Amino acid sequence: MRLLFITLLALVLATVVGIGATWMTATRGTDLGTLTIGAWTARPKTGTADVDPYSRASIARSGELPVGTGDGVAFSATTDDRNKPLDGRCDVVVSGVTPAARFWTLTLYNTKGHLVPNSLQRYGFTSQEIIRGADGAFEIRVASRSRAGNWLPTGGIERYALMLRLYDTPVGVATRTQRDAPMPSIATVGCP
Repeated sequence: MRLLFITLLALVLATVVGIGATWMTATRGTDLGTLTIGAWTARPKTGTADVDPYSRASIARSGELPVGTGDGVAFSATTDDRNKPLDGRCDVVVSGVTPAARFWTLTLYNTKGHLVPNSLQRYGFTSQEIIRGADGAFEIRVASRSRAGNWLPTGGIERYALMLRLYDTPVGVATRTQRDAPMPSIATVGCP
């Protein structure tokens, strides 16, 4: 009887650990095949047949459609360059240049992956509409209150994520450093 009880307990424990680990990797993802440059993170293999099973489960759970490798790559950021979480009540500056790409978009999402509602109905910028300096660099202010120049309203939400999608770009699986792909910096410059 004791052997049967210990066996059942071990099976229940193994089931709980297995289901818990699967749920964690499906909701939070893994670092398998992750490319990190500064505060930006991408998973270039998610749009390929070589996607790992954990990323495949995460994609199936979220319902998102990843950018295919032949099309480009998507980078996300939830913190600034100093690893401080992006806060919609603070002023955050995204500045610099992007890696070579035919077209790019920068979009603001809440933590659930939805666009952040705002009165201007501005949810992001594209490479075609951004105001740039003479050297080609840009500066985007992400803030709750109106700012001059390239301003992306946060609506004052507590946490958000930025998604930078690069289309028709050489950035991908072989990219490893900031020198290979010069990503824009993210800095928190003011907080009430």
